[in-house]
Amino acid sequence: MRLAGRAAGRARIAFQVMALLLSWQPVHAAFVPMPTRNPIADPPYLPPPPNPDWLLAEDEAMLLVHKPAGLLSVPGRGIGKDDCVVSRVQAQFAEAQIVHRLDLATSGLLLLARGEAMQRRFSQLFRERLVHKAYIAVVAGRLAQAEGEIDLPLITDWPNRPLQKVDFDIGKPSLTRYRSLGYDAASDSSRLLLEPVTGRSHQLRVHLAAIGHPILGDLLYAGAHRLRAPRLLLHAASLQFPHPLSGEACRFDCPPPF
Repeated sequence: MRLAGRAAGRARIAFQVMALLLSWQPVHAAFVPMPTRNPIADPPYLPPPPNPDWLLAEDEAMLLVHKPAGLLSVPGRGIGKDDCVVSRVQAQFAEAQIVHRLDLATSGLLLLARGEAMQRRFSQLFRERLVHKAYIAVVAGRLAQAEGEIDLPLITDWPNRPLQKVDFDIGKPSLTRYRSLGYDAASDSSRLLLEPVTGRSHQLRVHLAAIGHPILGDLLYAGAHRLRAPRLLLHAASLQFPHPLSGEACRFDCPPPF
């Protein structure tokens, strides 16, 4: 479907109406080109203190934690950045292996495997797209369509790493489904349910910014809206997958703290 707001004759966003995240019909929206950005200086790393109640589920195959905003998923470069989800979990479960990641500023459900064999099984589930993730976000403004898809190719903005950008020439296919959960006129913001069908770096953040509705509190992509919240208002709220040992359908939910 071609859009009226097509940038330089190349922009293409395919939107569809969603029925419970899976059934869609075409709708329209406009791509808002993002301005050229300069590299963002790393803010000081100040991870939150450990939470003894962050382990939400465990069995012989997996560990599920509620990652707080401000904590790295894996060790980073620099002093103190060895303090992360993996190191904290491995202090109690030495065999824990990371399966997927959340951005530093994102909170919510993070899955770890118990041992390398389980890590391989979970990695296969992710490759086969049998793991379904849903996020809650608060974004600027009111979307023209309450439900739809954002289909914009993404690539690393190499001169401005770690930023990502939309690139119709060499970007990788990237698809996000969304549904509005409500609009707040007082703050001119919308609460969205998001499903990343693909898993590109910063995908949800770049996609929402690209259509003119950046996630509030996003220091990288929200422009003037970055200071409208004390943190990035993005939370990994739901995980669904077949158990790697039994095949039983598993679903875990974690409500956002905002």
